[in-house]
Amino acid sequence: MFSLSACDILTCPDQTNSQTATPDSEASSTSTLTIMDHRYESSETLRNKCAACYRQFNKKEHLVEHMRTSYHSVHEPMCGVCKKHCRSFESLREHLIGPLPKAECERIFKERGCDICLSILGSRNAVRAHRESCHPRPNSNGLVYRMANMGIQDELRIDSSRGRVVALTCKMVGGGSDGSLDLCARVCLVDEHERVLFQSYVKPNLPVTNYRYETTGIRPEYLRDAMPLRNVSRKIQEFLCNGEPIWQIRSKGGRSRILVGHGLDHDLKCLEMEYPAIKIRYDIQSGVQHPYEDCVATMKLYMRMKSQYHKKENNPLATDPQNKNNFASWRQNELEMMTPEQLLDFSRSDYYCWCLDSQDY
Repeated sequence: MFSLSACDILTCPDQTNSQTATPDSEASSTSTLTIMDHRYESSETLRNKCAACYRQFNKKEHLVEHMRTSYHSVHEPMCGVCKKHCRSFESLREHLIGPLPKAECERIFKERGCDICLSILGSRNAVRAHRESCHPRPNSNGLVYRMANMGIQDELRIDSSRGRVVALTCKMVGGGSDGSLDLCARVCLVDEHERVLFQSYVKPNLPVTNYRYETTGIRPEYLRDAMPLRNVSRKIQEFLCNGEPIWQIRSKGGRSRILVGHGLDHDLKCLEMEYPAIKIRYDIQSGVQHPYEDCVATMKLYMRMKSQYHKKENNPLATDPQNKNNFASWRQNELEMMTPEQLLDFSRSDYYCWCLDSQDY
């Protein structure tokens, strides 16, 4: 027979105090078991809650499968209020100020949140001070570079300590019968301190049929004595590789430089040069577009992402050999015995976070 608590008795009014087993008492006992099972399932559901995205599962095996395929990690954008992990900054923004935000998170974010980087600060005064450094303002020298025709500026040096990270931007004029073929006519490289490493007009291999002056600011006379495209490409590639053979360049370590820019695939194609994708990051305009300002804009974005503080881990990527068995199927029983926090602790990212570039310095 089953002993019932007061709560169970209230829930099961058909239960009698008789000590004799009757159909009614047996039915009541079955009802009691059902209630207890439901309570157990409810507690299991709460226990099987993902420690990263807070998604709940009925069974532990479902949580383990979720962790196996979600690649949650310390590198995911995280709400500064409830600590929920989001897959992207866009989903974090939706969580905070989207159509259906979490009420408490929205309230605190509106009081003390930065709408640029989505960080939560300690006070409204702290938010105002933070925005001064967070918002990418135009460099005071930008107007100087825009107005001046600087010609060639060359600070590229192999083995130079300047520019472990460099930003590249090209400006295109038009070629072909209709002027739609992009031809590189100006190039600029800056370092992480926004200093110009290399800037030059470029003489294309094909005749220019449209200078696109409204957006490039380039006139025919600027290209007459410009550096030939082949020379520019060779100089930039040698500087990026920094004495390291291009086929030996690795994602971490080595002497090669990290290249930052917007639409770099197109720029490199127009420069007729190659550079390994593992060293490329960030794959921004009105009026006349100056390459220096574009370089600075992309560099600021990159440096902001690189400066994120994330907990340091050994072997931070899911693709690292040491992590290949973290969620192996033969460990299923062991994994189901772990808490959600333990599962998250050794879950690893499936993408390379730019904060890891800081470890190369």
